Amino acid sequence: MKKTAIMLTAVTLCIASCDQPQIRTAQPIVVRPESELDRHIRRVAENEAHLEERRMQVPAIVAAFAKRTNPQRARWLATLCYLKTLDTPFMPMDIAEIALAETGSHGLSAKSVSYRGALGVWQLMPHRARSHGYTPQEMENDEKCAEAAVRELLTKMKMARGNLRKAKKLYCGVGPQADAYEVKRMKFRREILREMIKYPPLRAENSSGTQLRPS
Repeated sequence: MKKTAIMLTAVTLCIASCDQPQIRTAQPIVVRPESELDRHIRRVAENEAHLEERRMQVPAIVAAFAKRTNPQRARWLATLCYLKTLDTPFMPMDIAEIALAETGSHGLSAKSVSYRGALGVWQLMPHRARSHGYTPQEMENDEKCAEAAVRELLTKMKMARGNLRKAKKLYCGVGPQADAYEVKRMKFRREILREMIKYPPLRAENSSGTQLRPS
């Protein structure tokens, strides 16, 4: 009897032991430091994605411009939007929508002159053109006018402390006229975005997340 009791006790202890949860010691996660090669590969991938995003904007800009001018000039101006914003914080459509807001209703003409004296497709005031190293007469040259416009927008970006949307509004100025300009600019931005959706492989939900930014 005593022997049986001892055996029952041993079996009970064994069962109790088997029912205990198994606690495993967590293995430390080893994070491998990023090598110079890893950083280089990442930079190349990011740069390629950025360039692809820029390229995908061009057909949409051409389509929007072609509604206001002839196809050849539309392609030329869209190309300038692409080339002159390389190595800047801006995308081609940033400068394209400004062109549409400034002279879209005047056929994107290089000879456009506002009642205040602003010149060219991107409507630089003479003193602003000079501040960027150009003569007022050079604003009839699309390439130089585009360069001056990018420099002007960079200046406004500094004034706006990096706020692109505010910088674009400052491109026009301040006050009620600038408010109306901003409404018009956003209308043209939406037009370009609608055109972008028509051109594969572009989709509205582009993985970069910046394609449809509301700037």
